[in-house]
Amino acid sequence: MKFNFKQFSVEQDRCAMKVGTDGVLLGAWTPIPEKTFSVLDIGAGTGIIALMIAQRSYAEQIDALEIDEEAYEQAVDNFENSPWSDRLFCFHAGLDEFIEEPEDEYDLIVSNPPFYTEDYKTENEQRDLARFADAMPFEELIEAVALLLSEKGIFSVIIPFKEEEKFISLAKEVDLFPIKITRVKGTPTAEIKRSLLAFSRNTLGNFPVDELVIEISRHVYTEEYIALTRDFYLKM
Repeated sequence: MKFNFKQFSVEQDRCAMKVGTDGVLLGAWTPIPEKTFSVLDIGAGTGIIALMIAQRSYAEQIDALEIDEEAYEQAVDNFENSPWSDRLFCFHAGLDEFIEEPEDEYDLIVSNPPFYTEDYKTENEQRDLARFADAMPFEELIEAVALLLSEKGIFSVIIPFKEEEKFISLAKEVDLFPIKITRVKGTPTAEIKRSLLAFSRNTLGNFPVDELVIEISRHVYTEEYIALTRDFYLKM
């Protein structure tokens, strides 16, 4: 069950949400402000995104938040077994509990939130919690970010493309504005599936909007995807 990257490994046998492309994309793509001291990963799962940010930055304080007990314990183990264990810390709490007594502001907040908003559920409660938006609605996430983000901080998230417009308008209500958007599709002919969004408190008139294609064909990756992930994947 161990997933090996170039500078760290991730155990994932106790996590409902395994290491996947979404988390790796967000960890590699997220813009990191120059003088980033503190980072918060909301909904840590295995801890993969926080670990990637630790590899990419000199941030001294990288906090992660995970509500599921098994995933929380796994993230703690993955943090302790990494080269950056002195900078990584995981809280076992829900977002609503965490913001009741916010101790810090964060220069960077990242989240790969649950986002199946359809009505169906599976028999696996742990997996449902990790996958369904009612565990952490977008509104709740955005309001928390508005409370916790430092003045010049950046908030970065990956969501389904179909939710992009709604998410941007919710963010605007709390004065968070997009500064970078990348839309992701699996192959050149596939539909856009995901949106990578970065926000700040300062509105930019013009900001970069681009597309990222992952594969040309099965396991034949595009140059852009290789460039984005080569510091992490062993075989890139």
